[in-house]
Amino acid sequence: MIGRLNHVAIAVPDLQAATGVYRDTLGAAVSAPQDLPEHGVTVVFVDLPNTKIELLHPFGAESPIAGFLDKNPSGGIHHVCYEVDDILAARDRLKDQGARVLGDGEPKTGAHGKPVLFLHPKDFAGTLVELEQV
Repeated sequence: MIGRLNHVAIAVPDLQAATGVYRDTLGAAVSAPQDLPEHGVTVVFVDLPNTKIELLHPFGAESPIAGFLDKNPSGGIHHVCYEVDDILAARDRLKDQGARVLGDGEPKTGAHGKPVLFLHPKDFAGTLVELEQV
């Protein structure tokens, strides 16, 4: 059902500093920051030959990333994102198997302009999982 790893998301307390580490220290190509107010984050994508790293920073007081950073002030891995061909079929199959879909269960538009869903970490070995339709 799941396809390739689309990205690993890392919550960061200082987006500019984290972007600099990936761009200047590691020599990676990085995107410009993109505000996603509907998700409460600002993102920067680090392009790698086989996947991406998504740097997440809180956007607004209600950001879910703010709570994560309160518990992990230095930042850390927030979620992994896997590609799926049909997000609704994937959602329905997972729900039939007892997995919990976060939010209202309906896909939202993600940073790449494609439908995304998040799955409860307690159902996936303690890892928050994002599915993105490709």
